[in-house]
Amino acid sequence: MNISHKFFASMVGVASFFICSVGMARAQEVTLSMHQFLPAQANVPKLILDVWADNVEEASGGRIKIDRYPSMQLGGRPPELMDQAIDGVADIIWTVVGYTPGRYPRTEVFELPFMMTNARAMSSAYWHMFEKHMKDTEFKDVHVLGTWVHGPGMIHVKKEVKSPSDMQGLKIRGGSRTVNNLLEKMGATPVGMPVPAVPEGLSKGVIDGTTIPWEVTSALKIPELVENHTEFEGNALYVLTFVLAMNKDRYSAMPTDLQKVIDDNSGLQFSIFAGGTQADADGPARQIAKDRGNNIVTVSGSDLDAWIALSQPIYDEWILDMSEKGIDGKALIDEARTLMGEYDN
Repeated sequence: MNISHKFFASMVGVASFFICSVGMARAQEVTLSMHQFLPAQANVPKLILDVWADNVEEASGGRIKIDRYPSMQLGGRPPELMDQAIDGVADIIWTVVGYTPGRYPRTEVFELPFMMTNARAMSSAYWHMFEKHMKDTEFKDVHVLGTWVHGPGMIHVKKEVKSPSDMQGLKIRGGSRTVNNLLEKMGATPVGMPVPAVPEGLSKGVIDGTTIPWEVTSALKIPELVENHTEFEGNALYVLTFVLAMNKDRYSAMPTDLQKVIDDNSGLQFSIFAGGTQADADGPARQIAKDRGNNIVTVSGSDLDAWIALSQPIYDEWILDMSEKGIDGKALIDEARTLMGEYDN
């Protein structure tokens, strides 16, 4: 083979390599990191976040790949997740909004005591009110993909709790400033603590109990650490708000058709799915505690009156607090209730 033939053959080889490389690059154009605080086997990652990520990957035809990082594997603490999304430490984060108290004030309308009737209805209302009131205000620094709440929040504690007086002097973990305010009204001592720290807090006696919904108790093995659980008939004692959020620059840099893939799998319907999925996971988790023979107290009927009465001042305090921030809290409460009432399964 002469020199010209050798050169031609080598050029064909280089060209073939280049074409294959371009083809591989086109097949997977974007790799995104998704960071959150729960173990991979917990309900939210398993039943919601992984489902969302899998759907996005499939709808993109393999052009988007989402690397999942549970249990804060990219570093930091749960309260830092929102800033990680803003700063680009992670491309996508899922977090409890209440981990950064007061920073996203309008979301707190959904955390008010005995406000939530149905997780799907409230998650729907949350998305509608996010788009109207929060997208260009407190959430302007991120691209929000979903907004939702969990199923009814309740109390898991080492001693039996039937009435607010039973809460006197107990150290109880709360997940937001609204929940902590409610705990104080009951005479308990609220302890701010991200949910992954709850098992250690209980086992070491740092806390006597925690406020979380049923669905997360199985991943944290709460029924093994406390034997008493207090739930509430009707409206939820409380809920927490969540967001799935993306770095704005990372989203803007994506091709338009891949942005559409993200958007088509996000928004209102995804938020309803996420809130409903969390609520649906309450039943199996409750059954685990029941099968262990744990004591489950259900507060109902006139026994609710004392709990509701204690919680009412929180509404007036919150409305005043919002007013000082230039926000009409009463209007937000009325709008949230109206939207929940209009929700059609």
